[in-house]
Amino acid sequence: MGRPRRISADRLLEAAGAVIGRVGPGFTLAAVAEEAGVSVGSVAGRFGSRHGLLVALTEAGTAAVVTRMRETAAAAPDARTGVREALTAAFGGLDDPETAVNHLGQLGVDVADPALRELLGAHYRALEAEVAAVLGRDRAREWSAPEAAVAARVLVATANGTAFDWSVRPRGRLTDRLAHDLDLCLRSWWT
Repeated sequence: MGRPRRISADRLLEAAGAVIGRVGPGFTLAAVAEEAGVSVGSVAGRFGSRHGLLVALTEAGTAAVVTRMRETAAAAPDARTGVREALTAAFGGLDDPETAVNHLGQLGVDVADPALRELLGAHYRALEAEVAAVLGRDRAREWSAPEAAVAARVLVATANGTAFDWSVRPRGRLTDRLAHDLDLCLRSWWT
């Protein structure tokens, strides 16, 4: 069977995410190309380099997570549930400990790169903005914008810390652990 002549950037990014989930930061463009069923030249031609692929993967990942969070929060019956469900949805797909550890390993490499670290900061700011927006729509408790921003930062940090801890010491499902830990924080603001 011949290789496809054209492949979307989304498909290549999906392949990169799958490969990183299997092998972590040691991934290669060749492994991404094999996963996508294209030549290495197709991947390199689209992204220029491994670094370019990681930049595109981070940008696309942020956009996808924000969309998933918005959709999840919009379906929730109240702000408290919306925040918990949105942040839990942000970590969707990482319920497999080995995959989570491999992504965490890549995250460690990304943090050492100034351009990728800046994109990671933008990712966290985007998550915080989504959480603050949900809190701003809360009818049960009026949040000032600064108060919602601080609460959002704390909740995103809690979710990140929980995901990191679960990746190192997986017990149960990540999504259950996130919901539990986020509920502990959220309960204190609604009592």
